[in-house]
Amino acid sequence: QVRLVESGGGSVQAGGSLRLSCAASGYTYRPGCMYWFRQVPGKERERVASINTIGTTNGTTNYADSVKGRFTISQDNTGNTLSLQMNSLKVEDTAIYYCAGSNSRYRCAYDYWGQGTQVTVSS
Repeated sequence: QVRLVESGGGSVQAGGSLRLSCAASGYTYRPGCMYWFRQVPGKERERVASINTIGTTNGTTNYADSVKGRFTISQDNTGNTLSLQMNSLKVEDTAIYYCAGSNSRYRCAYDYWGQGTQVTVSS
């Protein structure tokens, strides 16, 4: 029932920006937590950013050290759209980016996943 679809990926030069979006459908509630992950073939997936709205109005966000200060995660109040603004992109940011969400309004987990969108940063 729940489907997550990423969009906004593409190829950019180092120093450029991209904004990724994750459209969520099928939810009858706002997920407690949503996430952005990325993965390079042959490497383990890395959690890039998360947003937790269980105990807050606007959400509590966390970022991997590698993207802190450059990436910003945000979510509309209904939880229908998750975004990742990526600035000052580096070659090492190249990866497939996935969004994930929990199946509960009150828990955090990686229950649902999108198919991913490719981000390629060239020098």
